[in-house]
Amino acid sequence: MNVSMPVVRARWCDITRITDLVTEALSPTALGAWLVPDERHRPTVLAAVARIWIEHALLFGDAFLLPDGSAATVWFHRYRPIPPPVRYIDRLADACGVHQERFLQFDQALAARRPNEPHNHLALLAAPGSGGAGHAAAVLAGAQRWMDTLSLPTYAEVFADADRDLFQRHGYTHRGAFPVGTDTTTHAMWRLPPFWVGRSSRNTRSPVRRPLVLAHNNPSTRWALR
Repeated sequence: MNVSMPVVRARWCDITRITDLVTEALSPTALGAWLVPDERHRPTVLAAVARIWIEHALLFGDAFLLPDGSAATVWFHRYRPIPPPVRYIDRLADACGVHQERFLQFDQALAARRPNEPHNHLALLAAPGSGGAGHAAAVLAGAQRWMDTLSLPTYAEVFADADRDLFQRHGYTHRGAFPVGTDTTTHAMWRLPPFWVGRSSRNTRSPVRRPLVLAHNNPSTRWALR
């Protein structure tokens, strides 16, 4: 099937560009500040951690960019268990230093609520800058078309009400919320592929498997993390 897509599939040489987008989008947020309170070192630490996961996604998933490089998405194909990045704890310690424990807490909080069903996981969406809203919508729509060809549900975590609304406009259902870090609410989002819509499915339970607690939310930041 030859389908024209408004995004380009990322290659290994695009890792630095995607890393820069994620760093720029995440650095000014409350979640970024919680992960790395040291504002001076925050971009360097966030970039190092983002690179670990982007590299891993190109081995166990996909990444997509808008043609002008202004926004990106990073996905994992979770139709089977995915191992952690090679030497992850050591690499995380090298990247984070004294901030390692917060990144591990963040990983554990997201993993605990991730669905068990086979799915494609939108781990990162980054669209920084003044055109962030439009770029986020464009890169999500384009990447979602790719994911729909795989005929699996898609799952994402988003961290702002405006981004939750964006995902709902693209066919995602809000499946609950839980706090991560300080003053940050994570929204679990779930989307069935068009082939499944209108059909009965055994995949009907919420992917959020633990009691949920609502917390104060932050302004929209146009990014989502694994």
